[in-house]
Amino acid sequence: MTTASRRMSAEETLRLWLDYQRTKDAALRDRLILTFAPMVKYIVYRKVREMPANAEVEDFISCGLEALIVSIDRYDPDKGATLEQYAWTRIHGAVLDELRRQDWAPRSVRRWERDIAKATEEFTILHGRRPTRTELAAAMGTTVTELRRRQDEIVASDVTSLNALVLSDDDTTIERVDTLASTDERLDPEHAAAQEALKDKFRAAFAELPRREREVAVMLYVKNLTLAEIGVVLGVSESRVCQIHSGLKRTLRGALASEHELVALVA
Repeated sequence: MTTASRRMSAEETLRLWLDYQRTKDAALRDRLILTFAPMVKYIVYRKVREMPANAEVEDFISCGLEALIVSIDRYDPDKGATLEQYAWTRIHGAVLDELRRQDWAPRSVRRWERDIAKATEEFTILHGRRPTRTELAAAMGTTVTELRRRQDEIVASDVTSLNALVLSDDDTTIERVDTLASTDERLDPEHAAAQEALKDKFRAAFAELPRREREVAVMLYVKNLTLAEIGVVLGVSESRVCQIHSGLKRTLRGALASEHELVALVA
């Protein structure tokens, strides 16, 4: 079994740390960081359920790694703790500090949230189903009115990601964004039908244009050529291309006079 595949003992990490302190070799510090990096993830993932819904786990891992690096530099073996114990304390404290920094809700709200979750879990285990609000209030020794008020505070404090999964009694893969009513009128069937009808009228009007005017329109709006470049392609002056362009817009405006939305597009 190699050193990389097993957990180093306290004596081994101390020797490695002493070598680093003596030589200040960055490679030795990197070995210490890699040795304790899994501990950072372990601590962070233990706290995941307490993190705000909008928090990124990677932020907490970065915070924990920074605390690990600081602990390696500030460790003092004469105080009795092993490097692992000291690093654990520093990392855990840093993660808690970051958790409090990112969570703007009062601690009392988070305490109620934990108590409600615990009471719900205990009731579910005992009775094989989730409690009603009345049963949950009784289990917590409070009133239904107070429980509802606390739950409203918890919901209001949850600044959540639109990509978070919707919570329900059943397993779900539906994200919160999928439950929001869309304000995009393009998704409205009636609006989409009207837009398609307008496009058909525009296509018909465009098809009636002279060939040269259609060519100018395609080179200008599809191929994104300048008026000068179009003139080179057609063998005419830039001013002539400008005249053709103005003429095709007048023709389209006349053909679509009753369709104000389309007229605005070719104005």
